[in-house]
Amino acid sequence: MSGTATAGTAQSVVVIGGTGGIGHAVAKFHADRGCQVVITGRDAGRTAAVAAEIGDNVRGIAVDIAEPETIGAALADIGHVDRLALVAIERDYNSARDYDIARARRIVTMKLIGYAEVAHTLFPRMGAGASAVLFGGLASQRPYPGSTSITTVNGAVSSLIRTLAVELAPVRFNAVHPGIISDSPAWRDKREAIARIEQRTPGGRLATTEDIVGAVDFLFTNKGVNGINLVIDGGWLLT
Repeated sequence: MSGTATAGTAQSVVVIGGTGGIGHAVAKFHADRGCQVVITGRDAGRTAAVAAEIGDNVRGIAVDIAEPETIGAALADIGHVDRLALVAIERDYNSARDYDIARARRIVTMKLIGYAEVAHTLFPRMGAGASAVLFGGLASQRPYPGSTSITTVNGAVSSLIRTLAVELAPVRFNAVHPGIISDSPAWRDKREAIARIEQRTPGGRLATTEDIVGAVDFLFTNKGVNGINLVIDGGWLLT
């Protein structure tokens, strides 16, 4: 084990979609603090390999939350949960002019029905001090060509957390909505584009993966925060 969880910290953390990107960073943040962490991914072999790479206090479970009927069985042996991060997402460039129903159905099922079914499944294992963070995104407020599905589901996440906070009280539910993440796989090799955007962004920088992980930790731990949508974008929306 990489450490021992200190008093007041979560003992058990579940990251849905923890094999890469921000989900991986959230899992590692908590594993490095000695928490018992479960990550999920669609591929069993890759998920197990990533879990082993993060730490020996991390376990991998294969589940595709775009197939919500499988979620209950896949997560059946997870015990007590202190923190739940719902990070799973897929890139979907789908415009209203050239609409792909199958792709739209998959992402809507994943982020709305899948997220809600995970919360439904794990809620009985979450105590009064537990909390959950769902991932949306700023396409809900700044759509772009091909973002029809992403804009729709990210906007819906903003409302989903409110009903979950009420219906699954006292567990707290919040959402984080990242803007452009400058060091993410999608952007880290686009330095010229990043530089142009940062020049007109207040503070001269965009959000980083570390910023998003810090935001998740804040939403997890601040007991006065419930049912809110937290934007992390370095002020990008102001430009």
